[in-house]
Amino acid sequence: MVVLDKPNLQLGSKTMDGNQHKEANVLLLGAENVGKSALTVRFLTKRFIGEYGDIESIYSHIDKTDGREIALNIWDSLYPQSCETTESISDKQLQWADGVILVYSICDRSSFEVVRQQVQLIRRTRKLSASTPIIIVGNKRDLLHQRAVSSEEGRLFALSADCGFFEISAAETYHGVLLVFHEILDLIKESKALKKGMVGIKGIVRSVSAVFGKKRE
Repeated sequence: MVVLDKPNLQLGSKTMDGNQHKEANVLLLGAENVGKSALTVRFLTKRFIGEYGDIESIYSHIDKTDGREIALNIWDSLYPQSCETTESISDKQLQWADGVILVYSICDRSSFEVVRQQVQLIRRTRKLSASTPIIIVGNKRDLLHQRAVSSEEGRLFALSADCGFFEISAAETYHGVLLVFHEILDLIKESKALKKGMVGIKGIVRSVSAVFGKKRE
């Protein structure tokens, strides 16, 4: 695992032992103290670390899904408390991302509202392709006695926003975290295949149009 404290948007395809790997860029968004870094480190190391400093990082990791290796870059972003929500996601972040995970704490309603606002911002700016997958994650399920956002409310919002949904505890179990990241990787794979297919269809249409255009001449 490689950690870059200063996000580098020029990360390219990774090579290991002379073999080229496919690559996926995942952007983590959400308010402060919802467990974005804990979620990421839990996935990468299987260990839970409860406290982190205010550091924005890109983690690079080689993962294996369906028997194939993929170079996974995870941008663990900071939520700037001092600015307006409309400035909380940069165009560069959205253009970089192949998929987005938005995290809130089920114990903190304000963090759920941040996720609502960020989803609206993403949809409004249209810097992501319509096929780019978004998953909403309610974290800290182990603190049910402090719950402020119900599972049903989180699930219904994700459904209305056309996003995936998970409710997990990064502190309690590795398996739930693994499901989140493998789901986003699967969805990114489907999204890229869809985009590739659309490019192929457009090419065929152009070719057919050119042939018929010549015949009309």
